[in-house]
Amino acid sequence: MSARSNKPHEIVERALELSRADGCVVIADEHSTANLRWAGNALTTNGVTRGRSLTVVATVDGKEGTASGVVSRAAVTADDLEPLVRAAEAAARSAGPAEDAQPLVTGVPEAPDFTDVPAETSSAVFADFAPALGEAFARARAGGRELYGFANHELVSTYVGTSTGLRLRHDQPTGTLELNAKSPDRTRSAWAGRSTRDFKDVDPGALDAELAVRLGWAERRVDLPAGRYETLLPPTAVADLLIYQLWSASGRDAAEGRTVFSKPGGGTRVGEKLTDLPLTLRSDPNEPGLECAPFVVAHSSGGDQSVFDNGLPVDPTEWIADGRLEHLTTTRHSAGLTGLPVAPAGGNLILDGGQDRSLEDMVASTGRGLLLTCLWYIREVDPATLLLTGLTRDGVYLVENGQVTGQVNNFRFNESPVDLLGRAAEAGRTEKTLPREWSDWFTRTAMPALRVPDFNMSSVSQGV
Repeated sequence: MSARSNKPHEIVERALELSRADGCVVIADEHSTANLRWAGNALTTNGVTRGRSLTVVATVDGKEGTASGVVSRAAVTADDLEPLVRAAEAAARSAGPAEDAQPLVTGVPEAPDFTDVPAETSSAVFADFAPALGEAFARARAGGRELYGFANHELVSTYVGTSTGLRLRHDQPTGTLELNAKSPDRTRSAWAGRSTRDFKDVDPGALDAELAVRLGWAERRVDLPAGRYETLLPPTAVADLLIYQLWSASGRDAAEGRTVFSKPGGGTRVGEKLTDLPLTLRSDPNEPGLECAPFVVAHSSGGDQSVFDNGLPVDPTEWIADGRLEHLTTTRHSAGLTGLPVAPAGGNLILDGGQDRSLEDMVASTGRGLLLTCLWYIREVDPATLLLTGLTRDGVYLVENGQVTGQVNNFRFNESPVDLLGRAAEAGRTEKTLPREWSDWFTRTAMPALRVPDFNMSSVSQGV
């Protein structure tokens, strides 16, 4: 029997029936992807894939506590189910008590579409996008530039069933578009990216026009030394920095004195003012255009998630409210340890509270400074301050008297996103954006541009 011959909800139900553990969680993920790739103003490849993965979490109650065993496998068939369930049970029985053990979640209403077939994407998602891309190729060719990039659309239908009666379902579409424009001699390059649910709200022609302007800026080259510069961070760069901040916002780690959110002398910085700007950083599973799972889906336990929390509702959460730290990420277990409220990390991130000013408006009001395109190769230097280092890429531009006057060399930067929020002088209009560095893991963001008076460009980089 093939992996596609059983409906996902039937696979979940059958795995639960086979379970002999004290508790069981089964997660079935049905994946489908469609993609386009292009180079030199021509399509190169396209394809569609399908797949299934199954995760079984077995819990066993013992005298010293509850142990858990987790096994995940791809391409699971009906014949694979019993060995998979037994493997999870064996892993639980051989493990010691789980530190994060909690009773499995109960009381969440069954999803009305739990028994429906999974949603699937196909090449039809590009029905309007592909012809528009072809027109962009023609304009780019006529304008003496070459376009490279890819468009990817993934649809994951996740089914969660538990021995405590939960039957939940979520369909997650994720679309990304990345477009590079290069001069024919490859000396100039510009990048733009977009996040989308269905490719109906992205215009490759508009992106090409934006990149053509940036390639024009790059015709004049200005070399600058390392130093602190007034810098305009576009929404994509802000997203990359604040995603890392969210990933570093563990309530337990903060309470144990290990992070930038730890209070000197003990406790956490919850309640502390982080910025004088009226900024609110939040996650909301129902945010229009950025919808994500309204319940916890945990394929493994880690610092900010627990397999015992599968199915736990994810509520709208303000991480920072009007500049003040409001919440840190917690599981039910870590909330109990720290006294903080339960706050699962959400699947999207939104920064609100800036002025209704576009990035172009912010450039026009800049005397002298730098305009970035994006950041990449971001790595942590010091968790105690959340100091990050990384590189600029695909265009750093010099702004003088409200005008972009040329492209400057790339830099390595050293900055903490928490510190940046405290030093930011202005925030612009919030808009959906695609993070450049973390787009393989986190795409659903909406951010404003930020003006930082003294962004630390610690050294010159030879990157492009």
